[in-house]
Amino acid sequence: MDRIIVIGSSCSGKSSFASALATKKKIKHIELDELHWLPNWVERPDAQFRELVQQAIDPAALEENAWIIDGNYSVTRDITWPQATHIIWLNHSFSLVLYRSITRSIHRILTKKALFAGNVESFRQTFFSRDSIIWWVIKTFHKKRNSYEKVLNEQAKSGVKVVELKGQAQVDAYLLEVGK
Repeated sequence: MDRIIVIGSSCSGKSSFASALATKKKIKHIELDELHWLPNWVERPDAQFRELVQQAIDPAALEENAWIIDGNYSVTRDITWPQATHIIWLNHSFSLVLYRSITRSIHRILTKKALFAGNVESFRQTFFSRDSIIWWVIKTFHKKRNSYEKVLNEQAKSGVKVVELKGQAQVDAYLLEVGK
C-alpha cells in the first residue's frame, strides 16, 4: 500500500498536488494544516496535533493502510515518515513560490475563502503582519530547501522512495503518469 508524504515550501502546491494524487490513487488525503489550525489562526497544541495525526493514519481507522499526507510539520515527522513508502518533494523555484504566495493570498482575500477551521485570510494579515504567508515564504524558503536535501538523502538510504519534482511541468507529468 502507498503511504505518501508530500513536502515542499509553503505555497508550493502541496495540498493541490496531494489531493489530485489521492483522487487518482483512490486513497485518503490528509492535510496537516487542517489538523493543525484552530479558529482565529490559533495553532493546536503539539500534543493534540500529534494525536490527531496518529488517529488519521491508524491502519484500524482506514479501509486500506494507504494515505497521502501533505505538510511540513516537523513535530509529526517521527509519526509519519517512518511509515512512508514515498516522499514527494515539490522543489519549485523561489520566484514561483513567491508568486504563488502573493496571487493565492490575493485570491483568498477577495473571495473570503474559508480555510482550515473556518479561518479567512485578511489583507492586513497578509501584507502588514509578522504572520504574513508571504513573509513566511521569504523567511523559510531557502532554509527548508537546504534541510530537505539532507533529510531526504537519509530517507532514501532507509528504503523510502524519494521523488523530487522541480517545476510545474514535472508535477503535471508525474500526475499524468500515475493516471496511466
